[in-house]
Formats: sequence, structure tokens, C-alpha cells
Amino acid sequence: MFKRMLSAFGVGGPSVDTVLDSPHATPGEVITGQVRIQGGSSDAQIEEILLSLVTRVEVEHGDHERAGTAEFLRVSAGRKVKVTAGQPTTIPFQLALPWETPISAVGGRELPGVVVGVRTELVIAGAPDKGDLDPVLVGPLESQDRVLEAFGELGFSFRSADVEAGRLHGVRQELGFFQEIEFFPPSRYAGRVSQVELTFVASPDDLVVILEADRRGGMFRSGGDSFGRFHVSHEEALRTDWAAAIDGWLAKVAESGGGHAMFGGHQDHHGHYGHDYDHQGHHGRRGPGMGGMVAGAAAGVVGGMILGEVMEDVFDGGEEE
Repeated sequence: MFKRMLSAFGVGGPSVDTVLDSPHATPGEVITGQVRIQGGSSDAQIEEILLSLVTRVEVEHGDHERAGTAEFLRVSAGRKVKVTAGQPTTIPFQLALPWETPISAVGGRELPGVVVGVRTELVIAGAPDKGDLDPVLVGPLESQDRVLEAFGELGFSFRSADVEAGRLHGVRQELGFFQEIEFFPPSRYAGRVSQVELTFVASPDDLVVILEADRRGGMFRSGGDSFGRFHVSHEEALRTDWAAAIDGWLAKVAESGGGHAMFGGHQDHHGHYGHDYDHQGHHGRRGPGMGGMVAGAAAGVVGGMILGEVMEDVFDGGEEE
């Protein structure tokens, strides 16, 4: 948690501390907490307390990318809040995470390259004043976790993750960005597939799983390589043999350079209908799992450096601990 003195009130002004009831959540869940204000040496009034969800995004400009901060939810926690001198004031709040909120933690560990936070902003004398910001560890839905576990079972290794500004062709999105989790493929595909990117687009009812192999230009852009799209309900995702589906798609990519595939009766963005994999339940093979792969990456020097850069870039504003 962070504490910051309200400079607008001068020396002896109230201090603010935003506390989440739990830093762990999944897409679609409601985050709860309190904005705790400790009165200073004199009475004061805060015109409005604003809370927002933010994440770090990569924005493409020609052949280059730059990092920015995307705010994807903003709510008012209170208006005309009177703060009595020397007295504490607590404002409870709730924030409903959008279903497309990026995954920022797997197995309870931070996912290198991705960060989501709750930012507190105070409106004082008509001017917004950035204050507290607390990280949220957004874990995968159970349906998403089944897909991630399959990557571990098949022998994929985590490469990197980020959030990119833009929209996916032919996929219904509420937010103006999407997450990419990149993996090195199993050794048996060495020399034929350089990497595989995974993107989730979730809604209350269903889950779209998008795969792209050997990316050269970017997902669904000119130069992009073979891809697969799997569109299922969350319930169907729990029954799906994801290891078989992913391995089957990747084998076709490696063999023919093709691999356009669909799942669940949906058409891909080129209008092709591909292989309809059967629902056979969760695959029996077990490996390190996604949690183990991410844990290994996060523990390394590179993973730590990536997280440090992300935290510094997004959690700016001069907060004081």
C-alpha cells in the first residue's frame, strides 16, 4: 500500500491510504477495499475520490513500439467528502474487473511484463491530484488456466508477455487492447516453429483462445503466420482436451506451414473453416504447468528487470510509501 500527503492542503493536511481487501482477483470478479483518510491539523473537503484500473500497454508507431498507460475503468468512490481535523474517514469501494482484464499473475506469482493496478485520484478545488496506486494480481479464470496448464504439459517454455493497444479482427472486444503471452515451442518443433503467441478474449459466457505461430508481422496483421482460433463456453473449456487440441494444431503448422483452425463452430477471420477437435476431457499428461514456467522466469534477473521497468513506468506520480 502507498501513503501520500495531499499537497493541496499544505503542511499538516490529511493523508490518504488506499487498501485492497485482497490483491488477488480474476477477471469478472469484484475488487473491494477502502480509501482511508486521516484528518490533518484542520478540517478539509475532498470534492471527489476517483478510482480507476490501469495497465501498461505497448502502442505501435510504424516499425517502433512505445509504452503507455491505459485506463480501462473509472468509478467515483465518493463526492464532497468532509475530513475532520485529526479524525479518520473511511470510504469503502467496489470495482468490477472487466472480463478482458489482462492476466498479471499465474500461480500466485507476477507475470513478467504485465501489470494491473488500482489508481486513486483525488479532485481538490476542481483539479485532479494523482495519489495512491495499488497493484492487483489478476489470475486466470479456471477456463483460461486449463489452457495454460496444457502449454506446460506439452513442454512449452515461457518467453514474455505484454499488453498491446489495438483490436483483433473478427473477435468481439470491449477493451481497446489485448494481451499476448509468448512461448518457445517444445523441442520437437525446433527449426520449424520459432514461437507461439497466446491471447485470451473472455466474456461472461465464453472464451476465445487465439494462437499464432512464427509471428513476423503481428497478430492478424500483414506478415502474420499460421493461427488458430478456439471459441468455447467456459463450461466447454473445462471439458476440452487442450493439450491434444494445441498439439494437433501445432503439428499441422509444423508439417505444412498452414494450421488455420477453428473450434466450436466459429469461422476464422479469413472465412476458412478448419479442424473441429472433439471434446475428450482434460489431457492426462502432466508437466511443470504454467505456474512453474512463470515462476522460473520471474525468479531470473531478466524477469526482475522487466517487472521493475513496468512498475516504474505505470506506477508513476511520485507516491510515497
